[in-house]
Amino acid sequence: MAENNEEILEQLQTLIEQTYKVEEEYKTLRGSYEQLQGTIENLIEFLPNALWVLFENGDVFTQNSRASEQAKLLDVMDLSQSDYEINFDECSFLIKTSHYKDKILISATDITEQKRKENLATMGQMAAHLSHEIRNPIGSISLLTSTLMKRVKLENKPIVLEIQKSVYRIERIIKATLMFSKGVKAIKTALKWSAILEDIELSMAYYSYAKEINFVFPLNDFEINGDADLLSMLFSNFIFNAIDAIELDDNEEGTIEIQYEEDEDYHIFKVYDSGVEIEDSTALFEAFKSTKEKGNGLGLVLSAQIADAHGGSVKLVDGKKKCFEIRLGKS
Repeated sequence: MAENNEEILEQLQTLIEQTYKVEEEYKTLRGSYEQLQGTIENLIEFLPNALWVLFENGDVFTQNSRASEQAKLLDVMDLSQSDYEINFDECSFLIKTSHYKDKILISATDITEQKRKENLATMGQMAAHLSHEIRNPIGSISLLTSTLMKRVKLENKPIVLEIQKSVYRIERIIKATLMFSKGVKAIKTALKWSAILEDIELSMAYYSYAKEINFVFPLNDFEINGDADLLSMLFSNFIFNAIDAIELDDNEEGTIEIQYEEDEDYHIFKVYDSGVEIEDSTALFEAFKSTKEKGNGLGLVLSAQIADAHGGSVKLVDGKKKCFEIRLGKS
C-alpha cells in the first residue's frame, strides 16, 4: 500500500512538473505571439497607405491610423473590384482589395499629387503645342504693327499702340509657356542692375494700366551674376502682378517699391505695392492656377524657378504689408 502511495506521489509530482513546464511554454508562446502582433501592428501603421482588414459582413477587424482618418472611404468603395481608382473629397485614391479566408484586406493609397502632376504635365504639353502654333502668326502681327506704327496717322497711333501691347502680352504668355514646358536654365554672366532695370522699364511700357502709379526702384548700381533675360522676366512678373493689384484697389493711384539689401551670400529684394492684399496664398506657386483675370498661372511659378536657377528663392513675407522676398545667390 505504501509503495502504491509513493508511486502515486511520484506521478503527481511528475504531472505538476509537466504542468509548470507547459505553463512556461505557454507564457513563452504568448510572449512571442504578442511580440509578433505588435510587430504586425507597427508594420501596418508604418505603411504609407490606409489599410483595413474587414470581416465578410463589413465590420472592421483591424486598421491603421490612416484608415481611421479616411473611414468615410469605406462607404464609397466597391468590394467586388480588386484594383481601381476613386475620387473622394477632392482627392484621388488607388484602391486594392484581396480576400483571405473570412477576411477582406483593403488598401487605399492617396494618389492626388501623382494625378495632379500627370494632369499638369498634360496641360503643359498641350499649352506648349498651342504656343508653337500661335508663335508664327503672332510674330507676323508684331512685325506688321511695327510697320503700321511708322505709316499710320498720328491720331490713330494710340490704337496701334494698344495692338502692340496686346501682342506683347501674348508673346509673354507664349514665352512663359514654352519656358515652363522645357524647364528654366540660367546662362549667367556679370550684369549691372541698371541693365536689368532698363529691360524692366521697357517691358512696363507695353503693359496696360489706367491708374497713376509711382515706381520706386533701387538707385545704386550693383552687380549680379545672372541671366539677363530670366531676371528681367522675374522682376517684370512681380511688377505686373503689383500693377494688377493696384488696378483692383479703390484708390486712383498707387505705389510699387522694390527694396534692395545684401548679405554675404545673397542679393535680397522685397517687392511692395499699395494694391489689394493677396487673399489666398496657398496656390501662389501652383502652375495654371491664378486668381487674376489677366493671369495665366505661370508667372509666380516661373519666377520661383528662375530664382532657384540663380541659387535663390521666392517667398511671401510680412513687411509694410505682405510682400514678396526674392533672393538671388551671389555665386
